[in-house]
Amino acid sequence: MDFREGGMWLYAMVSPEEERHWCKNDYHKIEPQKSFSGLDAFCDEHGTVDTSMPRTLWTNTFLDNGETTTVQIVAKYDSLADLEKIIEMGFQEGFTMALENLDQYIQAQFKLRQENKSSRQPRVCTYLNFPGNTEEAFLFYRSIFRSEFIGKGIQRFGDIPAESGHPPVAEEIKKMVLHVELPIVGGHILMGTDAPKEMGFTLAHGNNMHICIEPESRAEADRLFNELSEGGQVTMPMADMFFGAYFGEFSDKYGIKWMINFQNPA
Repeated sequence: MDFREGGMWLYAMVSPEEERHWCKNDYHKIEPQKSFSGLDAFCDEHGTVDTSMPRTLWTNTFLDNGETTTVQIVAKYDSLADLEKIIEMGFQEGFTMALENLDQYIQAQFKLRQENKSSRQPRVCTYLNFPGNTEEAFLFYRSIFRSEFIGKGIQRFGDIPAESGHPPVAEEIKKMVLHVELPIVGGHILMGTDAPKEMGFTLAHGNNMHICIEPESRAEADRLFNELSEGGQVTMPMADMFFGAYFGEFSDKYGIKWMINFQNPA
């Protein structure tokens, strides 16, 4: 990916049977924090465009709603025939599944957190994200701290129950870790998850760890969020989430990443 005007993104859509469909997106216009557009095409692994297939002009616009952002995605085609051909290929179903993956991931994670917490006492946790080796890391930590995993232990993506409205879990990530909790010392809890690239995550040193505070009330959640984030960068304002929590996320003025999570009473 060369994200600049005149640059391009060359990528492959990979099926569960490892069949690869190559595409490229030529970036047209980029307005930082406002919008970007690009012309997408089917191609080979070298980026040579398949001229027999329709091309899609994507325009992604970010709309500021105060405490939230709406992402507006428009796909435009040269003709009705091109649009109908893309729909026949399963575009509508595939794109819908892609957008629902993140909702499913977050909802399942917070459900497990709620199940593992046996009381409403406030606590502080450290939340760790890994590119696919969470299990290896947490088995190592368990051997050092000589403690045991909380609740049902290591929960995997394959454990997510099938629900209507959610896409099936991709075969290649079923064995990855969805959520795990390990007490270390002084009542402190390490939590961890795999953040697979199949769901759009890109991990780097610096964005793979958060301090997670679970306060005793919404009022205390607001106070901690407002005071700790002053002078920093808010990435997710405090808000009621569909997964049952009052949640926010930010980096403080020293670059430390925090999560504030108040689990609403059931």
